[in-house]
Amino acid sequence: MGLLCLLSHPIWFLCFLVLAVVLRMQRKGRWDPKKCRIDLTGKTAIVTGANTGIGKCVAMDFARRNGRVILACRSRERGQKALEDIQRETGNQKVFLEILDTSSMASVRAFADRILRNEKKVDILVNNAGASGMPFSITSEGLEVTYATNHLGPFLLTNLLVDLMKRSAPSRIIFLGSFMHNRGYIDTTHLYGKNLEKMKFNDAYNCTKLMNTICAKELAERLKGTGVTVNSVNPGIVMTDAMRYYSFLFRAIFNVIGFFFFKTAEEGAVSTIFSAVSEEAEGVTGKYIDSDCLIELPSENSRDPAVNKKLWEASEAATNLTGAPGK
Repeated sequence: MGLLCLLSHPIWFLCFLVLAVVLRMQRKGRWDPKKCRIDLTGKTAIVTGANTGIGKCVAMDFARRNGRVILACRSRERGQKALEDIQRETGNQKVFLEILDTSSMASVRAFADRILRNEKKVDILVNNAGASGMPFSITSEGLEVTYATNHLGPFLLTNLLVDLMKRSAPSRIIFLGSFMHNRGYIDTTHLYGKNLEKMKFNDAYNCTKLMNTICAKELAERLKGTGVTVNSVNPGIVMTDAMRYYSFLFRAIFNVIGFFFFKTAEEGAVSTIFSAVSEEAEGVTGKYIDSDCLIELPSENSRDPAVNKKLWEASEAATNLTGAPGK
């Protein structure tokens, strides 16, 4: 009530509006996608989770650049709606929908099979799909659902498509990470839903974002000299529906605070677009790129070669992957 009384006074209300504008302006980074004139004519890009949020904004940008864009979405209905929105707003009719559920390794393999059959090249792969706050559960394939969705699915998909991307080089792979990877740690038993008793609500998300960062770096090492670059990006704190599993109250508070301090999906997509298309990112690989499109040192937990190798091998085993890069 006190805040409402203050805001009812014209001077205080004006000060509040000025503060809101200043805070929103500060969210804009140093790199502006609209000023980047890179054209993607003749290039094919895949964006997972492209029906909403950051993924949809990234796909929209690629379509505006005249790219051939494949929306890899779990929901056919929401994916079709996104496809129609993107085609209408950009005028680009070379936008296509493919069904992909990254929590299911069978779905990942089926999607990859279709891409390998139908596409002559893939120039950009954006591993964007993911979720936060999902209840712990085991998939029909014996994998913990958050680890499957956020880490194992993207890991398997990338490895299945990497030979095609080598033939398409120069090409770029981007893993959507998070600053929350700093709070993650590696326990490979978690991939199967074991030893989760002491984990808090969002720990699994933090750990999978650390896994994304590690695998991007490890894959970059394995692909050196191939013309394929691999980076992980931090979009910042972004208001998207990735938090749909949180309580209504939590989401309401998050959105109110976020209006002033957090990024919109369009703003959060900038670091991904920068990594995927910019001249500045050409040839850059094995890096962690922050929300202001600058190279940043990732957490200490992501820089242990022995742990990284162990995670890679455990991920291969969990996804029944053979013939991975560097083997």
